[in-house]
Amino acid sequence: MPPLLHFPTTAHHHLRRLHHHQSRTFINARIKWVRDPYLDTAVEREKNLKPLLSLKSLILSQPSQTLSLSTISPLKPQLHLPTAAEKFIREYPLIFKIFLPPNRSNSLPHVKLTPKLLSLHHDEMLILSMSRYRKDVAERLAKLLMLTRAGKLPLYLIDMFKYDLGLPHDYLLTLLLEFPDYFQICDMGFRNSHGDVVFGLELVSWRDELAVSEMEKRARREGGSGTRIKCWMNLPRGFDLQKRVLEWVDEWQNLPYISPYESAFHLAPNSDQAEKWAVGVIHELLSLLVSKKTERENVFCLGEFWGFEQVRFKKALVHFPGIFYVSNKIRTQTVVLREAYRKNLLLEKHPLMVMRNRYISLMNLVLRRGKPIRNGVTARRKGSASSSKGGRRKDDGNMWERSEDEEED
Repeated sequence: MPPLLHFPTTAHHHLRRLHHHQSRTFINARIKWVRDPYLDTAVEREKNLKPLLSLKSLILSQPSQTLSLSTISPLKPQLHLPTAAEKFIREYPLIFKIFLPPNRSNSLPHVKLTPKLLSLHHDEMLILSMSRYRKDVAERLAKLLMLTRAGKLPLYLIDMFKYDLGLPHDYLLTLLLEFPDYFQICDMGFRNSHGDVVFGLELVSWRDELAVSEMEKRARREGGSGTRIKCWMNLPRGFDLQKRVLEWVDEWQNLPYISPYESAFHLAPNSDQAEKWAVGVIHELLSLLVSKKTERENVFCLGEFWGFEQVRFKKALVHFPGIFYVSNKIRTQTVVLREAYRKNLLLEKHPLMVMRNRYISLMNLVLRRGKPIRNGVTARRKGSASSSKGGRRKDDGNMWERSEDEEED
């Protein structure tokens, strides 16, 4: 299959108009990082969720749905456990149970899942089995592949975004079987450091109906059209841009918008127009993720595979704090799409995120005198401001409901 180099016709309409934008560069001004406590809370509330779900999947993969503690302990790096396995497991008594298998002499401690956790897992499996969910996740993955010039990515890079995209743990089996007209396994044409062939996933064919960015969809809903699409910006309190920076941002906003699904390698790498395209690529990438955030290293690794120097994406994140926020919580740096949140609440209530919130609620319960109580989490407040704004609403063109009546931590 030849590389999927794709140049939609809209790109040719404004190539000449771009020429005079090629030499302008960002002014020499320092933009400071300002902490956003709301988005830090949104990131921190998922602390330990990813390793917990990985351990859950590992236990459920066993025929007995139990696993010895001695087997789990050496897997701490692979599971990304923040502490020793036994300590981590004991932190969540309503999720994991350590026990000694009966009728065995000299038996070792084993771990199983509690009925409460198994009930949540059952509900999650119902969501994952929904046809509209599987179609949605297939389209997200297809759009991720379409952001590349050749329409394919190595499996190790897709696995970096597996959790953030909401892919099933066995997506290579389930999605390829169900959507053979979307995906196929391919040889990436290079080898890893061990000399092994690197395999990837590629699009069977380009899908024009999916090559519409989230920014373009929003512009259409708001009655806009053409290439004059501006990025939504919202600077946090305490953030004060210099006047000359604000003037530069205004000029930058008026530059033509080039879709992230169009090739922009004709642009001068250090130009403002190229930076606006890079911002659009990162914006679209985050929009594809169910939580609208991912580790910064994931963004850099993807950019490096695309052939961008790390500094190019780094500048895009630093220069536009009103579009992206970089949180330093939970032992890493996380890039968050600002417009996707109202304070610490994710606006789009994707079914998988609703499910993950239920896992988090169970994680935050501890046993005291045999009864579950909430551990250090503020209880739901009655009469919150969000509950008085019309309840639930639906976003045009989006299959998932949005809700503003969720709890603020």
